Parts: sequence; C-alpha cells; structure tokens
Amino acid sequence: MKKSMSIPLLALATVFLAACNTVRGVGEDVQAGGEAIEDTARATQEEISE
Repeated sequence: MKKSMSIPLLALATVFLAACNTVRGVGEDVQAGGEAIEDTARATQEEISE
C-alpha cells in the first residue's frame, strides 16, 4: 500500500470509531430518557389508582 494512501485510511478509521462512540452515547441517553418516562408514568398511575 502506498504511504500516501495509508494516511487518509487512518483518518477515516479514526472518524468511524469516534462516530461509533457518539452513536452509542446517544443511544444510551435516549434509553435513559425512556426509562425515566416509564418510571414517571408508573408512579403517576399508582397515585391515580390509590
């Protein structure tokens, strides 16, 4: 492989790995938000049922 080609490939791999971590982080944030909504809905339903 030419040396001039390895630098862009390395840069592309770095960007790809950073993007994976970002998407994973967003997914975890969305999941945590959904769980908070579920907890609030359950608590509200319990209060109404009493």
